[in-house]
Amino acid sequence: MRILLIEDDNVLGAAVRDQIAADGQSVDWVMRLDMAGDAVKSTSYDLILLDLMLPDGRGISFLKGLRTRGDVTPVIILTALDQVSDRIEGLNAGADDYLVKPFDLAELSARIGSVARRYSGNPNPILTHGPLEIDLAARSLYRDGKPVQLTSREWALFEAFLARPGQLLSKAQLEEKLYTFDAEVESNTIEVHVSRLRKKLGSTVIETERGMGYRLGRP
Repeated sequence: MRILLIEDDNVLGAAVRDQIAADGQSVDWVMRLDMAGDAVKSTSYDLILLDLMLPDGRGISFLKGLRTRGDVTPVIILTALDQVSDRIEGLNAGADDYLVKPFDLAELSARIGSVARRYSGNPNPILTHGPLEIDLAARSLYRDGKPVQLTSREWALFEAFLARPGQLLSKAQLEEKLYTFDAEVESNTIEVHVSRLRKKLGSTVIETERGMGYRLGRP
């Protein structure tokens, strides 16, 4: 997944960014709502982590603006506001989850995974695909009962296919899953990682539509 983190606290922001990266996800971190607005206009995110009190405004207004425009990107609110009324306001504005600071980083990872699975249409973290058994929560994978190790980038791509079974994903869409502001994606990165996934998971796990993109193969 590619995640947008909107948080103005340097210490917390760095900790959350590092946690997301350790989970094998891409993260873009901004500290202001105007920067967040520019980010969502230029990039398709899988999930947004939103602080409510920012230097240039309230996160609730940003969230309401997203939903008014028809943007259905999942949003998890991260805030020190712990009153029930604050939670109700956030959820009514269109948030998918609400986490009060201070929070455990492992719980944040679990919340991110849970929301992402709900949006992919399968809340069950255990998936099977032919000879593959995938535990999305534990980020473990078995092929014919034997464990298979994937790199963080391979996981990011494979999860993108699992979230959209049968759907054709363009090279540009897949590159979005790997980009961060401080890392470049080479022109042949997708081809290289698709090739590695096929070697590890089976030659038919990912199908190619020449000149158009890739899709998850049939089980």
